Amino acid sequence: MPYWFASAPRRVLAAVSLACIGLLAFGLYLQHVVGLEPCPMCIVQRYALVLVAVFAGLASAGTGKGWRGIFGALAGLSALGGAFVAARQSFLQWYPPEFPSCGRDLYGMIETFPLKRAIPMIFRGGGDCTQVDWTFLGLSIANWSFVCFALIAVALAALAVSARRVRA
Repeated sequence: MPYWFASAPRRVLAAVSLACIGLLAFGLYLQHVVGLEPCPMCIVQRYALVLVAVFAGLASAGTGKGWRGIFGALAGLSALGGAFVAARQSFLQWYPPEFPSCGRDLYGMIETFPLKRAIPMIFRGGGDCTQVDWTFLGLSIANWSFVCFALIAVALAALAVSARRVRA
């Protein structure tokens, strides 16, 4: 592990937070400039990125190791949650179900159903989560999302391990 990684955990956490903000900005670019409409699973991944960015930012802003540990762990859990949703969406794209089970898009759900029913529908996945609208180097947005979440989770885990080694 590079020396700077273990010796500057606040910088690493700030870099994770900035990377998440950059990924969110790219998602908004794809939505508003390119015209790709996100499905509910994409929306959940965006929420996970927001959580990682906020928790990593708070961890980098904190002065105590306990503060960094708690918020770093929350960022790691958020990254794992995002990776899970991205992996599920990638699986659905590779092996689409015989009968589409996605249904309405996010805005249609919120307009049609009360919020109490729409929120669980969002987390189940709706819209066309199996459709691949954009690829880069042969990977879909969901595939790249999984790669990014996995790299963030590995970086945060390595940071936690290096912090334990320093304490020991």
